[in-house]
Amino acid sequence: MNLSTKVVEILSSEELRRTVTRLASQIIERTRDLSQLTLLGIYTRGVPLAEVLARQIEVLEGISVSVGALDITFYRDDLDQISLRTPAKTDIPFDLTGKTVVLVDDVIFKGRTIRAALNAVHEYGRPEVIRLAVLVDRGHREVPIHPDFIGKQLPTAKEEIVKVYLQSFDGRDAVELISG
Repeated sequence: MNLSTKVVEILSSEELRRTVTRLASQIIERTRDLSQLTLLGIYTRGVPLAEVLARQIEVLEGISVSVGALDITFYRDDLDQISLRTPAKTDIPFDLTGKTVVLVDDVIFKGRTIRAALNAVHEYGRPEVIRLAVLVDRGHREVPIHPDFIGKQLPTAKEEIVKVYLQSFDGRDAVELISG
């Protein structure tokens, strides 16, 4: 970051905790059979976010929810435009056929990550329904994808960056908007 970089806290640790609780409650309300619910976190921060949501659902409902981790690197249509990355290991040790799958990601921007995730999911079965939960929706979609569960709508300029910090991954909980 340079001297002109401006960082604004969008969600504090406490606000993030409340937002996750609200997201978990919305997922519970929209899921007919919680025993068929599976959360799939999209690398990188969607994975720990899915784990936090699963813990919160268990606290609220007393039901343990299956959690998987999805790497979408090789399903992207913009590999030539994104920075080089080492693929993570997809970890879905169960069949998704007939399940209610909630894809979980930290930020939705253009929608390309989610489009890739939808393609990847079908390698692991045919879910009854696939929904999308995001912590932050910043707009600027390039594909017709809209989250079912949104923690925070945050209108942004295209050049701004939304940074999510999660305790288990970053050592703190917060959401920041970075500009400049």
